Amino acid sequence: MIMVYMLLADGFEEIEAIAPLDILRRANIETSTVSLTRDPFVNGGHDIAVIADLSIDEVDFESIDMLVLPGGGLGVDTISKSTAAMDLIARTWKADKLLAAICAAPSLLAKLDILDGMSVICHPSVADVVSVAGGKLHPDAPVVCDGNLITGVAAGASIDFGLKLVEVLRGGEASENLRKSLHYV
Repeated sequence: MIMVYMLLADGFEEIEAIAPLDILRRANIETSTVSLTRDPFVNGGHDIAVIADLSIDEVDFESIDMLVLPGGGLGVDTISKSTAAMDLIARTWKADKLLAAICAAPSLLAKLDILDGMSVICHPSVADVVSVAGGKLHPDAPVVCDGNLITGVAAGASIDFGLKLVEVLRGGEASENLRKSLHYV
């Protein structure tokens, strides 16, 4: 069974979490949302509250196939201040598991020295941080996949990002079938 965890912190960008989450679940990929605290209610950057499936201390590290990091400046800042979250991201990468980050979230990977030499995309507001950390930016791509790292540019690429996650986990045919069922052009 494939297991995906998605970190949610107050201030996360809702569409960057909900669209990929919906797409992963439509593809029958078990995906759990994770709150950084024991409070399951996480407020997005546009005041949309989400009830997380688990708290970070309930994550079963051995079961992780992919860790997904939505953007949103405040959410990313909150994650960056969480030792538990940053440790989980670093451990996931060191264990050669899949790591996916969209919008401002690749800046978290920059702080962990994960991006050196990696092809990436991110929101323009964090492009300097990402490039200083050695990330090779592809500014014209909505989503970039380099080995175990998948990155997305911003909210507008949330569906493309979600479909790429399905492609990486289940293959191109599964992703294409899902794209067609969504009538996504």
